[in-house]
This record gives sequence, C-alpha cells and structure tokens, in this order.
Amino acid sequence: MAQLRIHYFQHVPFEGIGYMEEWANSNGHQLSATRFYDGKYLPRIEDIDWLIVMGGPMDIYQDGEYPWLAAEKRFIKQAIDSGKVVLGFCLGGQLIAHVLGAKVNCGEQKEIGWHPVLFTEEAKTAKAFTTITSFPSTVFHWHQDMFDIPQGAVRMASSFACRNQAFIFNDTTIAFQFHLETTAASMRGMLANCASDLATRSEYVQTTAQILDGEKYIAANNRFLKEILDRLSSM
Repeated sequence: MAQLRIHYFQHVPFEGIGYMEEWANSNGHQLSATRFYDGKYLPRIEDIDWLIVMGGPMDIYQDGEYPWLAAEKRFIKQAIDSGKVVLGFCLGGQLIAHVLGAKVNCGEQKEIGWHPVLFTEEAKTAKAFTTITSFPSTVFHWHQDMFDIPQGAVRMASSFACRNQAFIFNDTTIAFQFHLETTAASMRGMLANCASDLATRSEYVQTTAQILDGEKYIAANNRFLKEILDRLSSM
C-alpha cells in the first residue's frame, strides 16, 4: 500500500477523525489538517491525495457566521473535480452534497444516538464496497439537517428518520450522514459538548445512557470503515 497524503477538515475541537487516525498511522500514511476553529490554512490541492471532511454543529449556509465556509466549499469542489478521494461525515457529507448541487435541509426531527440503517443493493455492488465482508446494521447519528442525493450520485443507505443517509459519486467521493469513525472517546466528547441536543424527546433521540450503551456497536462500525478505507487505498 503506497503512502497517502491525507488531509482533513475539522470544524470543532471535539469532532476529529476518530478511528481514521488509527488507520492512517498503522498504515504509514501522512496526516495533515485544517482546523477552522483555530486557523484558516488550506493546503495546495496538488499536495494531498485524500480529503476527509468532518462534522460540526454549524450548518452549511452559515457563511456569515463562519466566513471560512466559502473557501472550504470551493476546496471540496476542487478536490472532487481533481479526482481525489473525498469522504464526508455528517456536516462533511452535507458540504459534499451542497457543492455537487444538491439541497441540504433541516429535517423534521433530530436523529441522535445508535439507530438502524439499511444499505441499498447499489451499495453492495459499488466499486468502493465490493470487498466489504459485512455491513453494520446500527450506526451512530447526531444530526437534524440532511442532504438530497446529488445528480449523478447513488444512494447508499437509508434510515427510518432520514431517507438519504449516504451516497457515492464517481466511485471515490462518499458522503455519510452518520459517524462510522466514532470511538468511545469521540462519543463521550459529543455527549460532553452537545448534551443540550438531547433535551428533545423523540423516538430518534436517545438518552445519554442509551448512547453510552451503544459502545458495543463501535467495533463493527470501525471495521466497516476500515474495509472501505482499505479498498479506496487500493483503487
């Protein structure tokens, strides 16, 4: 496996790349980051192989409140157009959908905690997923906004609360509404920093205790993400 230059966009201190840091380090890949809450450095597009766009509590239309969003969107579109591997999680997935021309809207209800997701038949035959041995049935969610599927992209997953949970575009751009990268530490970081989101009572918003109990699902989620990353790095 050739060494990759992986750059990631981080929007808040408590939403890093989670399990992907372990994967990158164990495979000898180079990691670099733009942390928009702590500076505005952007790499040259020719200096990276992959771009990973992480989550955050802001929404994609808050350019006035977060002036760096405009430059971030331009860079994501440039990375996609350049044929880089581009992965987005939650807000990151919404940003990818947006730059590909799809709408991002506020859903009718929040989806927070460990909830079932159903992968489509198209997901199981997509080039980036052909070596997957098993798909997780329960994944970690923390969102209310959701994306439409861009023209030319293929829906990869759905849930009861959110029809569009993932899509793939041109084989190497993948957007997830959920958090496959979650670790026990990152899950607790979300709980510590976003606890007010749990005040909404609904069947799709779990309690702190229910979320912590979901730690049993983390290994399967990380294993699934590892197989995706391994496959993308070999394409």
